[in-house]
Amino acid sequence: MVNQEVYLTKRGRKKLQDELAHLLDTKRLEVARRLHEAMEGGELIENAEYEAAKNEQAFVEGRILEIEHLLASAQEIKPNRTKDMVSIGSTVVVKQDGSSTETYTIVGAAEANPKKGLISNESPLGQALLKGKVGDDIRVKAPAGALKFHIIKIK
Repeated sequence: MVNQEVYLTKRGRKKLQDELAHLLDTKRLEVARRLHEAMEGGELIENAEYEAAKNEQAFVEGRILEIEHLLASAQEIKPNRTKDMVSIGSTVVVKQDGSSTETYTIVGAAEANPKKGLISNESPLGQALLKGKVGDDIRVKAPAGALKFHIIKIK
């Protein structure tokens, strides 16, 4: 795996820390209890509850490792000091031809959530917006063809 820069907002870091605490303090114990109860049930070879608990344990442990790695290697996104140019952490108001304005905040991939207006700096739109300025027209390659956006405001 290639080490890639991971960016998190303060809120994104806190959310991951909270999830990690829940996994370590609560979820891990719940899964261990389920495993113990399933093992007491006798035959493990055909025990569906045991298999389900083992699968959940693998998921929980994998997620713990993933979050620990993200937190250890993440750079915190500082609030954008300049409103002159789009950077990671910027909130950008754009308008696509013939549609209403849309607002996006550029974040790292680990906390991207397009439905909430959080787009990754690695996404096609995020990459196209980076270093853009108010008044710029940007083009984004999409499966349906090239899309054109006009940068209206940088917050």
